[in-house]
Amino acid sequence: MKKLLKSVKNAWKAVKKTAKWVQNHRPLVLMVVITLLLMLLCGCIGGSCGAALAMAAVVVPGTEGGKHVVDGPLTTDVTREEAPELLLNEIDREIVKIRPMATPIDQLSRHAGAKHSGSMVVDYYNVDTKPTSAKTVKLYDEDDVPDPTKPKLYTEQDRIFDVSDTILVKGMKGYEADGTTESEHELVLYVIGRDDVSGGIMVEAVNGKNTENNTNIVPTIQSGTVLIRMGRAATELDVMSPQFEALPQKAQNFCQIFKMQIEQSTLQRLSNKEVGWSLNDQEEAAVYDMRLGMEKSFLFGKKARVWDPVKKESIMLTGGIWSQAGKEFGYDAFSSDVIVDLMRTAFTGNAGSKRKVLIGGSGLISALNKQDYTKVITAGESVAKWGIDFTELRSKFGTLYVLMSEVFDECGRQDDGIIIDPDYLQKYVHVPFSTESLNLKASGVRNVDATVLTEASCLVLRYPKAHVRVVKR
Repeated sequence: MKKLLKSVKNAWKAVKKTAKWVQNHRPLVLMVVITLLLMLLCGCIGGSCGAALAMAAVVVPGTEGGKHVVDGPLTTDVTREEAPELLLNEIDREIVKIRPMATPIDQLSRHAGAKHSGSMVVDYYNVDTKPTSAKTVKLYDEDDVPDPTKPKLYTEQDRIFDVSDTILVKGMKGYEADGTTESEHELVLYVIGRDDVSGGIMVEAVNGKNTENNTNIVPTIQSGTVLIRMGRAATELDVMSPQFEALPQKAQNFCQIFKMQIEQSTLQRLSNKEVGWSLNDQEEAAVYDMRLGMEKSFLFGKKARVWDPVKKESIMLTGGIWSQAGKEFGYDAFSSDVIVDLMRTAFTGNAGSKRKVLIGGSGLISALNKQDYTKVITAGESVAKWGIDFTELRSKFGTLYVLMSEVFDECGRQDDGIIIDPDYLQKYVHVPFSTESLNLKASGVRNVDATVLTEASCLVLRYPKAHVRVVKR
């Protein structure tokens, strides 16, 4: 205790001594204070206080076009100046946290990542798949042709078949090796030629039948029979094969400028409030409302260019993905069989992924929930993907992530929905989502704090046949 009291007395003596020295050297102390203030003010001119108090960072180019910061720390100011796009992703990550269940299309597109577009007009290409089947358009009768071992068949799309293709004749039985006993295997044909002048493909049977006059003939094939194109079969000495080319189809969409402005008067900001409600809270509510509007445009928007007679400017409207989907499934009422057919439509004939997203209105989701599922179609547990809680609907064809969207209800499509393959959903961004503060006070417009949210973007379906509109008849 005595030591503590002694320490306190010594500290007090030191304070009194320092105060006496300051009093005796008052002009010198005042000069030092003024000098420090001047240094601080000079360093803050132009918003560069950090440069006066610390060594300024220098950015030097890298060997492969990159940038490196030397002689100073990497700060947000340096980042915004040298790599402004780097910090925008954080804005996007914050956006996806705002009520993601209400805007699933916009949510999916932001998680998938966006491509930068150097123009408001986006041109892109779709590559379709070559048709895998065609129907015959004429009756082929084995008794009415001169050589039934090498007949000519006429189809609605002869050119999808090439020499060396094998064909499965749907619904027709082939024959066993003896040529007289019907096989359980369907009839298989081999393409030996194609007539591009008068039409038709020349084929021979792989498992044909025998008659008194010929062996391995192609049996009679009715008009409307489906011929399914299978793999090509080459000989041992074949080096070449009929060529295959695919030409992409050009499509176009417009980026739409989405904007939202939030204002708060100065008096409103200064006033006491019962609960904390600031401009940031208004911004969050505005982002949600803005995303809802974007969701409707991304789904059901009509690609167009509109002239505003008041502003004397043209306005570009984006086209929605609803009209871009390459397939449509109609239903009257749901049952187990209808759900199987829906799965078949969604996952076959498009070479897409085996996990897709079904987003629909309350009527569609209600009808799906009322079904008694079997071992063939099972309703799984909830699964979290892309920041959204989905319900799984599994089948032998693939898995659907199901979610109800009130946007369909608001647009009068409560019984409709859309199946999306996320791998082929692409977002193009001309102006990334950003916030900008408006100085309306300095310009003499209004005494308010104002913030504008902006994004110029559009959505496209890169592979239309991988996506399906679900419509109630």
